[in-house]
Amino acid sequence: MGELRFPESFLWGASAAAFQIEGAWNEDGKSESIWDRFCRTPGNVAHFDNGDVACDFYHRYAEDARIMAQLGLQIQRISISWPRVIPEGHGKVNPKGLDFYRRAVDAMLEQGVKPFIMLYHWDLPQCLQERGGWLNRDTASYLAELADQIYRSFPYEVPCWGTILEPQIHAYHGHWDGTHAPGMRDFSSALLAAHNLLRAHGLMVDAFRASGAEGEIGITNYLPYHYSLTDSEEDKAAARRWDGCWNRWFLDALYRGAYPEDMQHWYRDKGIVLPEIREGDMELISRPTDFLGLNYYYSYFIGAGEDRWPLCIRSVRPKDRAYTAMGWPICPEGFYDDLMRCWRDYGKKIIVTENGAAFDDIISPDGEVHDRQRIDYYRAHLQALHHAIRDGADIRGYLVWSSFDNFEWALGYEKRFGMTYVDYPTQKRIIKDSGKWYAALIRQNALTEEAQHG
Repeated sequence: MGELRFPESFLWGASAAAFQIEGAWNEDGKSESIWDRFCRTPGNVAHFDNGDVACDFYHRYAEDARIMAQLGLQIQRISISWPRVIPEGHGKVNPKGLDFYRRAVDAMLEQGVKPFIMLYHWDLPQCLQERGGWLNRDTASYLAELADQIYRSFPYEVPCWGTILEPQIHAYHGHWDGTHAPGMRDFSSALLAAHNLLRAHGLMVDAFRASGAEGEIGITNYLPYHYSLTDSEEDKAAARRWDGCWNRWFLDALYRGAYPEDMQHWYRDKGIVLPEIREGDMELISRPTDFLGLNYYYSYFIGAGEDRWPLCIRSVRPKDRAYTAMGWPICPEGFYDDLMRCWRDYGKKIIVTENGAAFDDIISPDGEVHDRQRIDYYRAHLQALHHAIRDGADIRGYLVWSSFDNFEWALGYEKRFGMTYVDYPTQKRIIKDSGKWYAALIRQNALTEEAQHG
């Protein structure tokens, strides 16, 4: 395989999130988030970890901006902590919270790294959760209020805006299986939360257009690919249901203005209460956006079964696959199929806003972190991405998850995804071999022969 060059305007970057890196959980007027509360409930998070300090980005943003530049990043995605900026959920703005983001963005720009701002990455103010959280329609309007404040604070500095990060994960893990904040376990509630999250997205797009802020806007979706275990009609139907739950329920609403009929019928047959759809809801949800944000980590292999009610499927771990430290199968061909499917079915230009892998990284005796497995993962997935571009998909950028090791939600600090190793007790940073490899890739704007085989 020869050198694989990317388009001249291709955007290279990495991603991170407020709760996962900032720390300073109760400083300078920030209120409690649902994740602050969730972490304090025994049994919710591995090792009783929390985000109180995390990577201390709140105090170390200038150092971390320099590391972003060393990684060669053209763009870095960060997110806004809602309870830091509007502690009561809506109404009065906390000037100290807003000033932090001004300082962080300025530090990145001084290093030549453009900011990609994700407006909501799951850290709902706890005070709004106590008023119903995402089961309350008003929460969507309150998030649009936060978004409007941020747009007007950064009218020209931000080339890419994200409304909501992975509404699938926030709705289902937060309200269906309870493994994420706020820890609910009811599928009907999960669908209602998803509907209000998507409504919030539409309101945030409207606020962006009205604000006059520069840049482009989209939503970022969690989009695994789903393969049928066999060619049997039962297994193919199960794989389509799982895809309908995680992918089509959101993509069809966003880009076709309707929830998929087959899933509505399935849910009703199972006694699920579908969310009330009021006049104008679907038009709001399907407001035109500038790009589709796609997060991909792995694929599912699905057959008919009795697991994960009300979907009634079974998920199988193939024995012929390598796995990451998360237990996720490494499936770059699924990345290609995912990209082509999204381009073919929805016709939106795509920015890959997360792709990466956790491995059991250690500091070697030479003081470095030699994460060859992560480099191999990036290489295989970038080859798949390049293949998709060659086959006609309009893909404009690729952001690694993540620039730094960080708090990994219910898994605490035991899983490392970063290109930069963080020693949490000392907060020392070490750029891993993968970070150096990625910086060289960005300089070349190509997977060179050496990068593909070295």
